[in-house]
Amino acid sequence: MKKSKPTPIIILGETILPGESKTINMEIAKLHTTTKLKIPIIIERSKIDGPIVLFSAGIHGDEINGVEIVRQIIIQKINKPKTGTIICIPVINIFGFVNKSREFPDGRDLNRVFPGSKTGSLASRFAYHILKEIIPVIDYCVDFHAGGASRFNAPHIRIVPNNEELKKLADIFDAPFTLYSKNIAGSFRNSIEKLNVKMLLFEGGKSLDINSDIAQEGVNGAKRVLDYLGMLNPKQKALQKETPTIYIEKSSWVRANRSGLFLDYNKIGCYVKKGFVLGVITDPFGKFEQKVKAPNDGYIINANHSPIVYQGDALYHISSALSENLE
Repeated sequence: MKKSKPTPIIILGETILPGESKTINMEIAKLHTTTKLKIPIIIERSKIDGPIVLFSAGIHGDEINGVEIVRQIIIQKINKPKTGTIICIPVINIFGFVNKSREFPDGRDLNRVFPGSKTGSLASRFAYHILKEIIPVIDYCVDFHAGGASRFNAPHIRIVPNNEELKKLADIFDAPFTLYSKNIAGSFRNSIEKLNVKMLLFEGGKSLDINSDIAQEGVNGAKRVLDYLGMLNPKQKALQKETPTIYIEKSSWVRANRSGLFLDYNKIGCYVKKGFVLGVITDPFGKFEQKVKAPNDGYIINANHSPIVYQGDALYHISSALSENLE
């Protein structure tokens, strides 16, 4: 009986053979100085066929913590699989990364223009090529993000409700929290799931910042997923946690009632009771202090770290309903 040939993997016109390591540089456009700007796609394929997993980050160019997680996956050689193929894209929005900006130079948010267009805006063209050239070969994806606008996210996974496959993967990843959230039109997550790729979206930390604890949560979760899929290199060890992820079905924002200086009491990730003082809004001249209190019992999953806030600014994201099976 003849052995079947391994399934070919072709990305951007290049073939990755079993047992091969390859870096493919994706280039869609140059800088205005005519300098080439390439996106490295780092591919490690085992000699043994298996799932194809993508670890990606930097869709928003200022979310550096996600970039650090994928970098650690590479530098620790976690991306060298026992079976299957691991693809790492540490920085998707290379233009925003260079400029330390969330958006593309055209002012668009890459995570709102998927599936994109071959002849559209710069961000739209990037979205188009990612979906057409890379995603068709992918089985699983973990996309790493951080909070924007000085808002610090407790490490958590986001998945759509009522999807048992994704819930199983979230259980395996085992971040401190898992939030049920619907897909947003134009997002990478929305488009990739329409192509039947099973995706986890990881949030943790804040923009333009690297937090080692957040990075470790991301790396450990990635290793647990690879271990579950039978892909983790035998030289690596997946650390299992004693406490399961906490599922959050509903959450709400606590907003500033007035403008001023903001002093956060650092309760990110903690469970607080209704009326608990989370922080204080004050002013530079010592005229007032206003306590910011929890509107209900719940976990603080996001906190604003900006020292100056305006009336209506989001200060805290607090859970308001936990999943019934874990409450």
